[in-house]
Amino acid sequence: MAKDIGIDLGTASVLVFVRGKGIVLNEPSVVALDKNTGKLLKVGEEAQAMLGRTPGNIIAIRPLREGVISDYDMTERMLREFIHKVAGVSVFKPRVIICVPSGITEVEERAVIDAGISAGARKVYLIEEPVAAAIGAGIDIAKPDGHMVVDIGGGTADIAVISLGGVVESASIKIAGDQLNEAVVKYMRRKHNLLVGERTAEEMKKQIGCVFPKDEEEIMDVKGRCLLTGLPKVVAVSSTEMMDAFEEPVERIMEAIHSVLERTPPELVADISTNGIVMTGGGSLVSGFDKLVTARTGIHTIIAEDAISCVALGTGMSLETLGNMQEGTMNLSRRKQMS
Repeated sequence: MAKDIGIDLGTASVLVFVRGKGIVLNEPSVVALDKNTGKLLKVGEEAQAMLGRTPGNIIAIRPLREGVISDYDMTERMLREFIHKVAGVSVFKPRVIICVPSGITEVEERAVIDAGISAGARKVYLIEEPVAAAIGAGIDIAKPDGHMVVDIGGGTADIAVISLGGVVESASIKIAGDQLNEAVVKYMRRKHNLLVGERTAEEMKKQIGCVFPKDEEEIMDVKGRCLLTGLPKVVAVSSTEMMDAFEEPVERIMEAIHSVLERTPPELVADISTNGIVMTGGGSLVSGFDKLVTARTGIHTIIAEDAISCVALGTGMSLETLGNMQEGTMNLSRRKQMS
């Protein structure tokens, strides 16, 4: 029998969970292909190594933007490669559950379902990111108890209040890890007249990035191209500067958290202030994010234990309950499919 598969289809990376095995694949959502022949050359890590470094006939692209499919054909081919990698060649097609942002439209939903079917799934189910993140973080979402999850991925930040297995209030904004990288690129250009690439910005975010003052200032030497001379140049950048660079996107995320709290019924707000806020996703690992949310909301905030894998783990764990999950939390694809 084909194993059921859970897929966290992220803007930055794809994680695949196989029932009975756990997370078996974690690769960047990047595809490299030959422009002249249309031939797929590499997917995942090998394709990411080509980003910004390819000759004219090879293009490396990210088929997902801001949490949704921007290049349908490439997404389908990438999914097919990943499903084939984990499921191998099988007579039986697997049932697949794919994670989507909570603000997804019906058209975008349909695109994800169709891409999954074309990539070799027998049936495709969808689950909302914050619900999957909550399950993966070990929260019992079935209880009549309010929990708040803030999932900051690569393309979207999803904030949701969950109770009785469903989403009570939520917001999904297209401000997350990628936008933090862009903010760093803009800051370096504006402040230091230095042009840096996306991968350098990502490194800076991981090494010295922070959104709350650090106890000790950290410095990093950053290499790039000087905009004035066109020559290579090295600039020392501090963690305090990174706070300035991140200010605008981080403000937007904080506003979204506030607005969800404002719309939440008072009983559930009381639950949340007792239970605290749980942060998941790679973006939440930027130094001081939990401290910032605690300081601004007055509610104790923690980062989930395995923040990056939470959504994939939750997606995988929900495979166990495919039969009896509440409609709306998981919507079985609306088109008739071969069982």
